[in-house]
Amino acid sequence: MTYLAEIDSKVAGIPCRIGVKHFYSVRGSYSYNAASDMDYYGYSDSDWEVLDRRGRPATWLERKLTKEDRQRIEEEIEKTITEEAY
Repeated sequence: MTYLAEIDSKVAGIPCRIGVKHFYSVRGSYSYNAASDMDYYGYSDSDWEVLDRRGRPATWLERKLTKEDRQRIEEEIEKTITEEAY
């Protein structure tokens, strides 16, 4: 499978890669006329999967993801892709 990006990461202390399938980001308007808090602050959406170090899907490792892991990985994705764009 072709990914937008492959990012080195860790899950449960185990080195892995994250294959980013989809990433969408909207910058915030920071205007008091914003229709919602999402429009005011902005948001990003991503679809990704955990891969082993060779780039193969690792469902066994994905089952070990915690809420904190998911949040950290989504932040890593956003940081990596926005750095590549600029």
